[in-house]
Amino acid sequence: MRAMRIHELTGIDALRLEEVPPPTPGPGELHVAIHAAGVNFADTLVVKGQYQHKAELPFTPGMEAAGKVLTVGDGVTGFAPGDRVLAPMRIGAYAEEALIDARHAVHMPDGMDYAAGAAFPIAYGTSHLALTHRTKLQAGQVLLVLGASGGVGLTAVEVGKALGATVIACASSADKLAIAEAHGADHLINYLTEDIRARVKDLTGGVDTVYDPVGGDAASAALRCLNYEGNFITLGFASGTVPQFAANYLLVKNISVVGYSFSTYRFEQPETMRHTLDEICRWYMDGKLKPHISYTFPLEETPAALQALVDRKSTGKVIVAVREGG
Repeated sequence: MRAMRIHELTGIDALRLEEVPPPTPGPGELHVAIHAAGVNFADTLVVKGQYQHKAELPFTPGMEAAGKVLTVGDGVTGFAPGDRVLAPMRIGAYAEEALIDARHAVHMPDGMDYAAGAAFPIAYGTSHLALTHRTKLQAGQVLLVLGASGGVGLTAVEVGKALGATVIACASSADKLAIAEAHGADHLINYLTEDIRARVKDLTGGVDTVYDPVGGDAASAALRCLNYEGNFITLGFASGTVPQFAANYLLVKNISVVGYSFSTYRFEQPETMRHTLDEICRWYMDGKLKPHISYTFPLEETPAALQALVDRKSTGKVIVAVREGG
């Protein structure tokens, strides 16, 4: 089978398409024919050895996929050959076949194609678990989303609306804000040309939750918009700058800064993660969630897919179509 492999952690240019033996499932694993794989910012860190989870070289990157079950390992229940599944993974998605932990897989909803399935687990799973489990966003509250047209930011807009919140979307251009608006954002802020704090004061007076995959100056400004007992959830630093918060400001307004990594739930709380995946699939069937895919690349062009994220050319998700029709 074909797989994208990396033998040295020197970045995207080190990826090579190779022929490798197909994998054999062990206990609790699904052997899946991958049709499409989702591209995530974390993948750009994995290939440089800068991600918190490190794999033994050589390996195939890729953290989420959708495909069809070929065989199942010992002890697997609830899945059979021929089932269409989607799942977050640690590595392995950029290949024609892969092994997936059955605890992390769910059945794809009827009517969902493989590209949408590959766009689903991490981006929507991240936002749903962040806003329901970690911060418990309530209907009627105000959610401020930084990077609101990006892979996870756009899903936060949709999840926030599904939960009944008023959503303020922040992005760096009018085109990106238009995409956030099309996916349900109530208010728009261009943080390159507008003052986040001043605009929020005019729009809603304040916010109850800040969703931040960006960091940098935008994060510092957004923190100042929080209401009393507000939540600031930090889940990434796409700007390249990790924000530093003054503890005295947190104290005065009883603000909670919440650290969050979706990937850890696969191992620490797999049932919590499965609940999230099951619920977002139901929301998809109900028409509440509509994956936005801006670029699709064939397997052999996986490096270009990752580079599109690095260059910030994409909105929503970037997909690798592993098989024809993926």
